[in-house]
Amino acid sequence: MNDVLVVGSVAFDTLHLPSGTHLRVPGGSATYASLAASLFAPVRLVGVVGRDWPADVTRTLVERGVDVEGLEIVDGLTFHWEGRYSDDLTHRTSLRTELNVFADFHPRIPERHRDTPYVLLGNIHPELQAEVLAQMRAPRLVLADTMSFWIRGARLALERLLRRVDVLVINEEEARELAGMHNIVRVGRALLAMGPRHVVVKRGEYGALLFDGPDEIFWAPAYPVADVVDPTGAGDSFAGGLLGHVAQGGGPSPERMRRAVIVGSAVASCCVEAVGLEGLLATNRADIEARFRRFQTLAHFAPPSEIEPTDSP
Repeated sequence: MNDVLVVGSVAFDTLHLPSGTHLRVPGGSATYASLAASLFAPVRLVGVVGRDWPADVTRTLVERGVDVEGLEIVDGLTFHWEGRYSDDLTHRTSLRTELNVFADFHPRIPERHRDTPYVLLGNIHPELQAEVLAQMRAPRLVLADTMSFWIRGARLALERLLRRVDVLVINEEEARELAGMHNIVRVGRALLAMGPRHVVVKRGEYGALLFDGPDEIFWAPAYPVADVVDPTGAGDSFAGGLLGHVAQGGGPSPERMRRAVIVGSAVASCCVEAVGLEGLLATNRADIEARFRRFQTLAHFAPPSEIEPTDSP
């Protein structure tokens, strides 16, 4: 089995949702991604929390197959984010960001974790992401996430990082911002030219696009969810599920990368069905496999024998 190293934030989120206000819900990019990846492979988590972090959440991570040796517990308070979602859950407004102990975070990879073959760099400063890679010994596949804050405020560091990663996972708006253009096909090509071998553009309820080359494009629909409760952590769950599936299969072949996008979408769909981590904690492999099979019918309209030649109407 190939292990996955996940580095990112471990946090409390105060969420103002249509269902009500939820105070100091455990979350963070590394927490969501670790739980998602642990559905498929052993996970090693690296992050930092304060003394206020609940021990029972850490125990839950361990029970789900997450190694927490790299989770530092230091004096102070855990990173806290507060945000308000629109009534249709398609937009959110950040109300407060308290970095607390995360302000001085520099990832320290335990010695026995430095040979981990699959690495997920969560949405943190690109210089911190580079610090992780400086401590690793020849990882087989590196996946990185980023956001507008780093695109605008640390672009040079981000561009240096992109030359060192294999997979970039980024949402559609941020992909256009980073590429400096609108047409999504051209955006994918521009991002590939920055260094990654694979670019995954998340499009929310409209699915995701995988770019494996200038003319190699795969589109995956989003899994249809009737009752979306909380979108927080969906993107991190997508990335964790994607990389966990690739690690389980032993490598990023073109076919496996396409399946991994579907798997990531299935995991993200489970995440949004409850507040905070509860959606992932209620999910098992059988749930993901059932949704994966459902994906096979979403866009299937005819068996190969019924498909007309390309010159037909």
